[in-house]
Amino acid sequence: MREHENFIKTPKQLVIIVVLSFVVPIAFIILLSQLMTSDKRVRPDEDVNALLARIKPVGELAIAGPKVLQTGDQVFASLCTTCHTPGAAGAPKFGDKAAWGKVIAQGQATTVQHAIAGIRGMPPKGGNPELTDEEVAGAVVHMANAAGASWKAPELKMPPAAQPASAAAPAPAATAAAAPAVSAAAAAATPAPAAPVAAAPAATAPAAAAPTAAPAGAPTQAAAGGKGKAIYDTTCMVCHAAGVAGAPKLGDKAAWAPRLAQGAAALHTSALKGKNAMPPKGGNVALPDADVIAAVDYMVAAAK
Repeated sequence: MREHENFIKTPKQLVIIVVLSFVVPIAFIILLSQLMTSDKRVRPDEDVNALLARIKPVGELAIAGPKVLQTGDQVFASLCTTCHTPGAAGAPKFGDKAAWGKVIAQGQATTVQHAIAGIRGMPPKGGNPELTDEEVAGAVVHMANAAGASWKAPELKMPPAAQPASAAAPAPAATAAAAPAVSAAAAAATPAPAAPVAAAPAATAPAAAAPTAAPAGAPTQAAAGGKGKAIYDTTCMVCHAAGVAGAPKLGDKAAWAPRLAQGAAALHTSALKGKNAMPPKGGNVALPDADVIAAVDYMVAAAK
């Protein structure tokens, strides 16, 4: 009688036993996982919308910072200085008491109203519609006071759309007090034509100004894509129609020649980011990039 006889008698049997010791547990684990997740697998006949609805996250996190209001001097430094520092297109220079005297004589309310609506070549709110009335008013007060006025800037406050839902509605008196809002280029109230916000290759134009006839050789609206001409008429025309601050006039092939030599990409970048005296997007930062590019392409087509 043989005790403790080993059932593995050949090397081949040993190899088989070792392989099975690994394969069997792994196969068991795979089968178990498939069994547990079979109801969650993607089925070939499953509707795509149903699949997306099934895997949609429970919630989404959205982070949006509040609008940061600017004081009058900050608005001037970031926007108004483009025209009011050099006195472009008749805009009264900052600190020039003689030029600002006629503006101040009209009173704060009138000056503010003209600046909000735009007047004599200046776009509403200096070309930045994202500014609140109080921010623009602060910029006007800042410039007027630098020329000898003693105006008081309105209190900065968030527009109703930017306030939390739980915030109380402003009292009628407060609303009335905020009415004297001003454009960043409040100099528009001066008898001389007020400056556009931009003064270079893609400068700003008044939104309310009536479009002037394009020079001979300018492309038709259809040929330019329509959109480019519309942006030119409302934003770029104020500088490019008259050649303000060195801006090349629409259709002036000689003035546009060195710019065309730079290539379309360089012109688009200059218009979007600003260059020399021209602010980004001609001062109208609310414009989508595609609209600015369309306006540049329209002017380029007119110069070819």
